[in-house]
Amino acid sequence: MTSRGNNDEDGCAKRRVAYVCSPEYIETCDTLSKVPNRASMVHSLIEAYGLLEHMSIVKPGVATIEEMAQFHTDSYLEHLQKISQDGDNDDPQSADYGLGYDCPIVEGVFDYAAAVGGATLTAAQSLLDQKCEVAINWAGGWHHAKKDEASGFCYVNDAVLGILKLREKYERVLYVDVDLHHGDGVEDAFSFTSKVMTVSLHKFSPGFFPGTGDVCDTGLGKGRWYAVNVPLEDGIQDDRYYQVFASVMQEVRAQFNPEAIVMQLGADTMAGDPMCSFNMTPVGVGKCLQFILQWQRPALLLGGGGYNLANTARCWTYLTASVLGKTLSSEIPDHEFFTEYGPDYSLEISPSCRPDRNDSKHLDQVISTIKGNLKNVV
Repeated sequence: MTSRGNNDEDGCAKRRVAYVCSPEYIETCDTLSKVPNRASMVHSLIEAYGLLEHMSIVKPGVATIEEMAQFHTDSYLEHLQKISQDGDNDDPQSADYGLGYDCPIVEGVFDYAAAVGGATLTAAQSLLDQKCEVAINWAGGWHHAKKDEASGFCYVNDAVLGILKLREKYERVLYVDVDLHHGDGVEDAFSFTSKVMTVSLHKFSPGFFPGTGDVCDTGLGKGRWYAVNVPLEDGIQDDRYYQVFASVMQEVRAQFNPEAIVMQLGADTMAGDPMCSFNMTPVGVGKCLQFILQWQRPALLLGGGGYNLANTARCWTYLTASVLGKTLSSEIPDHEFFTEYGPDYSLEISPSCRPDRNDSKHLDQVISTIKGNLKNVV
């Protein structure tokens, strides 16, 4: 299975990649109730394919309260710490902070948040220190958290923390989000600034979480036109998705010309995900990633959603190989989680037989509206 697309292999060969990981970090991330053991499955497959030897492995730091408070409010962080210590489900204040239904209160949730935030900060710091051109934290990408509330399984918005860290050196930072869900927490965090442009491609449909991210949502005040939303319907496949992505991103580059990029690569768009919405494969997402990497800007890559755990591991392993310019064998190598990849034990993901609900005329209109909006970027 080739994971290069048609990019220049030499470009990949020279690319220095930092992979943020440690046994303790994986163990902590494995506890997330929504995706149990996912971090281990992803890391094990990357390791089984022999990709670790082509990257520098960087041990993540743990974020301090002060570091997380660069975005989150003190009161939210203090409350998260308090309930995390006792696993207290009865605190009446918790609901005000978005804790409960979608973001269950479990003992140690604060440590999990600090670990994820710290790993993304470590990845960003590796880029600032010019130790690599691409830094990867597959267990990060929790894009829904707000400054004072948890949301959609996200307790800390590590993507926002990573962007703020990159802003210490880079004037203009681009955030690109290809998760199934709108990157609402990141867009909200930067909706008033022209220093960070947020671009999100996502399912937009009545009743679908989080319900925001229509094409007319373009930012506020000084940040007007610096939020780009590409609303999509169910069933979209690789080719069409890439056409839309490339059309929009070409214009984004021309108008905004970022100095650094953060890309959230949630795998809940894959065929076979329980979300049963988009109909993508890793090849399509890989082409989108290569489109961005060819700009040769420092890039921080994050995970996100992905609820079919084997397919998420397939996707992020394929993307890791793509970054490295490596081609992987179709046969899943023998490793700890080998049995999870049955019945075919293959790296490929095949699209499902589902209709693409995206109307060509409507998509053309969305792209045309976005290009018009981007002309206002100064």
